[in-house]
Amino acid sequence: MTWILTFTGKRFDLFEPTPDMICPHDIAQALGTIARFNGHTRDHYTVAQHSVLVSRLVPKEYELVALLHDATEAYIGDMVRPLKQCMPAFCEVEERIWSAICQRFELAEELPECVKHADLVALATERRDLMPAHPASWECLEGIEPLEARIDLWTPHVARWHFHQRLQGLLIERLRGQAPMLHVSPDCKGFTTPLKGDA
Repeated sequence: MTWILTFTGKRFDLFEPTPDMICPHDIAQALGTIARFNGHTRDHYTVAQHSVLVSRLVPKEYELVALLHDATEAYIGDMVRPLKQCMPAFCEVEERIWSAICQRFELAEELPECVKHADLVALATERRDLMPAHPASWECLEGIEPLEARIDLWTPHVARWHFHQRLQGLLIERLRGQAPMLHVSPDCKGFTTPLKGDA
């Protein structure tokens, strides 16, 4: 068996993914649940919130790709960087899924430098605000300054909602005046607004 069942009931083939297997609601649902840093933060911090943060740190034309830069994790999880570097087979699967995502949303597969930099700025901020204090340096963060503002944690429900709303908003902005690109099947139902007190 080489496929998984997604939130919206899609059969997603991990080794032969295609653009029609990609659903925005599946991505939002999964990233709104998956914890960054394998859960080793003071409170639950989702990949969805990280993605929204990164998307707010880049020029307007790169917001969509910045929001989706970790979308592969909706299908294969968030593997810690040191382990991923030792697993080329995993990276190959990740690249195939990223390619399908880029085709689905009409994005270039090569991440812009501004997105890579914003990802590191977010990482530096997350380490400062969410991780235990530790004297060891992280080589990838040399020369990277965290944001002045501190991270205000969202619940998974709120993170999922914010991610989905931002994704839909960016797609609508890009497609204004054009035929809709999103072919959302009837089982891809929208999410409700956050509950009062969750934001």
